[in-house]
Amino acid sequence: MAQEQIRPERSGGGDEEPVDEGTQVAAQNAARDEDVDSVLDEIDGVLESNAEEFVKGFVQKGGQ
Repeated sequence: MAQEQIRPERSGGGDEEPVDEGTQVAAQNAARDEDVDSVLDEIDGVLESNAEEFVKGFVQKGGQ
């Protein structure tokens, strides 16, 4: 049996401005970079104030 793929037809209005995907991706990357930078700054602040306590939180107990 042959199967046929049915694709919806797009309206050819053409009135819409083409969206520059590169610009959108760049904006998303910039926003993500800012988020990562803020998290790293927060970690730096914690490490400057109490690095020993921060590291102890990751040490496994019982020799595991």
